[in-house]
Amino acid sequence: MTTPLPAIAGWDLPLLRGAVGTLDLVTDRLTAWRARVEAVGRALESARCWSGPAATQAAGAVVDLSETVVTGAAGLRAALAELSRMVGAAQDAQEAASAALAATTEDATVVAALTDRALAAAAVVADAATAAGQALRPVPERASPLDLLDLSGPGPEVPTGRPPEDVAGWWASLSAAEQRRLVVERPDDVGALDGVPAWARDRANRLVLDAALTTPGTAGERTARAVAAEIRRQDAAGRQVQLWTLDLDEDLAALAVGDLDTADAVAVLVPGIWTRPEDDLAAQVGNAADVAERAGATAPGAAVAALAWIGYRTPRAPWSIVTRNDARDGGAALDRALDGLAAARTALAEPEPRTTVVAHSYGTVVLGEAAAAPGRLAADAVVLLGSPGGAADAAALEAPQVFDAFSPRDPISWVHWFGPNPWTTRFGATGLPTDPDTLHGQYLDPGRPTLDAIAHVVAGR
Repeated sequence: MTTPLPAIAGWDLPLLRGAVGTLDLVTDRLTAWRARVEAVGRALESARCWSGPAATQAAGAVVDLSETVVTGAAGLRAALAELSRMVGAAQDAQEAASAALAATTEDATVVAALTDRALAAAAVVADAATAAGQALRPVPERASPLDLLDLSGPGPEVPTGRPPEDVAGWWASLSAAEQRRLVVERPDDVGALDGVPAWARDRANRLVLDAALTTPGTAGERTARAVAAEIRRQDAAGRQVQLWTLDLDEDLAALAVGDLDTADAVAVLVPGIWTRPEDDLAAQVGNAADVAERAGATAPGAAVAALAWIGYRTPRAPWSIVTRNDARDGGAALDRALDGLAAARTALAEPEPRTTVVAHSYGTVVLGEAAAAPGRLAADAVVLLGSPGGAADAAALEAPQVFDAFSPRDPISWVHWFGPNPWTTRFGATGLPTDPDTLHGQYLDPGRPTLDAIAHVVAGR
């Protein structure tokens, strides 16, 4: 009986592996390409670069294209799994066929076993090839661009409570239409999900903000008004801002200057005691704007974003400022926030930014708790300003670069309530320059050298 053993032994496996590898690369790039196209669609929706019926139709076409790409990418991933199975089976079939052809004819039992193995593996190759072809069947054409508000039926499940990495992967798997629908229908959930890109959190949180402003007497009304006023102030200054966090029940808000989704470098500013959006958001966002602008000037051509993060309830009672209770809750929130910033970029095949945490006063204790949380701290550098301690040493903060700034005129930087003073040699941090008369709240003042030093750290210079 004639068998296909010579044909199997002659299969060009390097060519097959190369083809599968190319398809894998195309699939990865498709994710990044889709993210960029959707960003163009969002720009069209804003009517800043193009308006009118044609612009509306173009934006709708992007949504429709996203739906097609999501479906096609899912088919590609399924096909890749089958093709990977095919490569493994083809290698097994070729090895068995070559061994059978090389065996002596006297050893009939061995030849038969090798032949059976080669043919069985070849059958797996054929089955995997058929399955891959089915996965790559043409995507049905859509009749017209999707109208988000006309979608019927339940929307996708929202993975509240899941790790940021899971959330980011879930969000990237949704089409543009599904994402926009969730922003509109579930703004409270989407705006608070670590792992969701900043553009979506911003849109969702602004819907929450608008609802609060149009309903007098709701919880957090004064915080909502403070947030709205700061957004208007930054808009008037010509800066892009993103409302990354808005929790009116807990009196929390985080506002970014710049685009967290595309920035090459990101600074996250963590404040200390007695900080709340109602009274302090303007000052915190002002600090963030100063850091972003100085860092951008330090690295011309680099995009920098800075997040004023009032994402935990800071200590407000005299007895709470010397305990770690608020820092433990804040540390867990900061750890998730940093993981979410990184995961949102990774899931869309975008490079992660250089991330620097700039923590002030009790915020350095929060940072220490974040570093103590499971997993590595998602930061490239940390800066401690006027720290009362908080970590055993620089290594405990888990960032490759640790910096500290203190002043003889700042008593908080000398008290070591929560751990050793970071400015000591044995702690292991790199000191940043300060004026000797710097007071506790003046490290980020524009006229002092510490701000420029922090800008260099943020920019990676």
